[in-house]
Order: sequence, then structure tokens, then C-alpha cells
Amino acid sequence: MRAHSLCIILSVGAAVYCMPASEVTVQDESLAKSYLKSFFNLTAEAGPATRRGFSSLRRKLSEMQRFFGLRITGTLDAETIDVMKKPRCGVPDGNIARFSTFGRNLKWDKNSLTYRIENYTPDMSTSEIDHSIEKALQVWAEVTPLRFTRIYSRTADIMISFGSRAHGDFYPFDGPDGTLAHAFAPSPGIGGDAHFDDDETFTFRSNRGYVLFMVAAHEFGHSLGLTHSDDPGALMYPVYTYGNPDTFFLPRDDVNGIQSLYGSNPDKDPSVEPEAPATPDACDSTMVLDAATTLRGEMFFFKNSFFWRRYPQSPTPQQSLIRNFWPSAPVNIDAAYESRQSDRIYFFKGNKVWAFAGYRPVHTYPKKLSTFGLPRRVRKIDAALYDVASGKTLFFVGNYYYRYDEARRTIDQGFPRRVDLSFPGLSGKVTAAFQHRGFFYLYSGPYMYQYGLRTKMLYRVLRNRYFLPCNNF
Repeated sequence: MRAHSLCIILSVGAAVYCMPASEVTVQDESLAKSYLKSFFNLTAEAGPATRRGFSSLRRKLSEMQRFFGLRITGTLDAETIDVMKKPRCGVPDGNIARFSTFGRNLKWDKNSLTYRIENYTPDMSTSEIDHSIEKALQVWAEVTPLRFTRIYSRTADIMISFGSRAHGDFYPFDGPDGTLAHAFAPSPGIGGDAHFDDDETFTFRSNRGYVLFMVAAHEFGHSLGLTHSDDPGALMYPVYTYGNPDTFFLPRDDVNGIQSLYGSNPDKDPSVEPEAPATPDACDSTMVLDAATTLRGEMFFFKNSFFWRRYPQSPTPQQSLIRNFWPSAPVNIDAAYESRQSDRIYFFKGNKVWAFAGYRPVHTYPKKLSTFGLPRRVRKIDAALYDVASGKTLFFVGNYYYRYDEARRTIDQGFPRRVDLSFPGLSGKVTAAFQHRGFFYLYSGPYMYQYGLRTKMLYRVLRNRYFLPCNNF
């Protein structure tokens, strides 16, 4: 019997809650070895730490941590265990790359493909399901020569069905949450087919459940020949992320992947088509960060829907989607800061602010900016910075800044003040800010200004890659 390539989409990426290393159990260690054998090709020789397999285990742990944007330690820690315990795709992730294909020429040898919806889930109306499936296929047709025609009888190239548990393909589903769907790579027979777990709650647009369009668009990527990407912004990243079908654009990594198999859409003029969204690149010397902050000893840098996370133990920042860590947080934020007074991180967008205790939302938020005593004329802030020494927070608005007393919850008298009078040498608008090891770091465009904590004397002007080193050599 011919072996088929199967892909199963992950469940929603949840926030990570760390636990002490002492809570790593023998069962966790057994899980880790099994996980790495299944998904990262850990060989049987990787046994106890006293044997030579220890180096293999560390190497495979590092590969897995790198793929999922975790801290690369090569050791079993709480965050790594948390990811391993999440339901996931049955295809190995060991081939770490941006877009990736199944290889062995697993693609369709024609551009006109048929699809058939065999049955429906009761979660949505028939018309909503039809629309979601058609729109998900069009995601790929928009950027390739591929064209999809629906048929209502006989066997289609892509057979689409909903089923629970064992549903006839030797890859049973696991009940609510966990694996949401799976699809088979192009080949005769079951190749190209997509199956959706009917124990899930699928929705048309709501984020109270799984948006069928998003799940289906991912699965159809597999049906056409793509495997998973380690680009956290890609549709083909293994983790489900909520997206609005009405505003979704296929990210650049996915466009590159599918066009490597089928070429571009001959009916589209690329010069007039909107540019596919790309994942922010730390190597972009012109990039302007949206925000920067610390959180419990780590540094976070935000851009669009993403952030980079830098650990004290590692010089290499890890990139993730904001909503994979803070599902209820806004994207394209204006500012962020960590208050040591309240042990919260605050995100600002427009005239609203969101608060999180670590990664857990504070349920009385979002609130208006006036919560911080800012005048009603302030409709947004450009940057925020918490000063550990004084317990005060600076809010930057245009060419001025306000100083907020965290204990009294009021704006200090005598503010706002001009930024350039307090921070000499900084003439442009502050676009991001944070404090680190005795210095203020104020970003203005692609540059970062380093000031002494007490003197506010300018020490250096740096590019933003100072804390986000570029890995392209």
C-alpha cells in the first residue's frame, strides 16, 4: 500500500505559564523522548545522560526549541514541556525552514482541480461552510495558476469531509480541541483530501471556536504540496491563529512556497497587486519598532502582529505572534511597558490600554487612557517607559512626555515637558522606549538613543538591531 503524507493542524497556541524546574517529572522526560523521536528524528541511541546519546538529546531539544521560537537551551524546561503537551501535527518538524514542500515531486501535475464537500458540520449553516471552503481554496488560486471547480458526485481531486475519532483513514481524531484537521499531500487515491474534526466547534468569523476558513486554508496548503513553515507569520505555521476571513491576505512566506511549486497567477499583474504581508525581519535596517518593554527579566520588541523575545541567557531573540502569547491583546500597538509596581504589562493602542499579569489578561481591561490621568485631548501615546529607580512611568506623546506616579496613580505636577529638554540630542518623536541595566533606551525611527538613568546624558546613538542582531551574514 502506498504511504501518504499526512498533516494535522495544531490547536490554538495558548499562553505559556512557566513552572519551576523541580516540577519536571519522570513522565515529562518520557514524553520529551517520545515527542522528539516522533517529530525530530531522535534516534534510539539518545538514552540516559551518562551515555553518548545525551548530546543527541540536547541537539534535538535545541532543534525543537528553535522551531517553536522557544529559548534555545538544549534542556527540558517548563516552556518546552508545555509545547510538547499541546496537540499537534503528525508530520515531523525536523526540516527547519521557512516555507517547505513535501519533496519527491508531490504536487499536482495539472492546474485545474476539483473538490467535493461530502458532508457538513452542524456548527455552521450549509451556505457558511460552502463559502468558507470556496474562499479558502481561492486563497491559493489568487497567487497561482490553480483553478478549483466544485463537483457534487464522483471522486474529486480534493475530497472534503467532517468526521469524529476513527473516521476511515487510520488517523483518528482526538476529540474536542487538540488536532483540528488533517490533509494528505497530492497523490492518487486519498492524496489531496482534507478531513476536519467534527468534535471541534467551527465558526464562520467568530473567535469563539475555530474559524473554518483559517483551518481549511491551512489544510489546503497541504493538499497542494506544502508542509509546515517555521515562520510564525505564515499560514503554514503549525499553530492555529485566529484570522478574519474578510481581511486575510496570504503571507509572503506562503506565496513564495506555493509559487515554488506552481508559479504565479498569469491573470494578475504583480505591479498592481497588493504586496503580500511579510513577517518583520530584524535585518531590515529601516524597520521602525512599534514598542519595546521588559517583562520579568526578558526584553520584548513589537512590530505589527509580532514580537521578538530576548532572554538574558541567549543572544538570539525568538520571534512569535502577539496573539499566540496574549490572545486578547491588540496588534500594531502604539506602546507597551512593564510596571514593577503592579507586576503587569500594559499594551496601548489608540485611546485604549490592555493589562496582563504576565500572560493572563486582567479582566477589568481594556480601559481608556484617562485611567492613567492623561488629559482627554491625548488620543494615543507613542511610547511608554517604566523607571525602576523612581517608580514613575513616562508617557511620550509627540514632542512631549508625561510622568505618571504608579503609587499615587496620577500625573505629576509640571508635566507635560518637552522631550528634547530632558533628553538632549533627541529631536524626533519617540517611537518606542524601555529601561535596561541602568540606561534609558529611546527609539526614534530606526535609531535608538542610549541615556544615563540619573544624568539623562546621551551616551550613544545605535541602530535598532543592537538588541535584535541580524542573523544574515
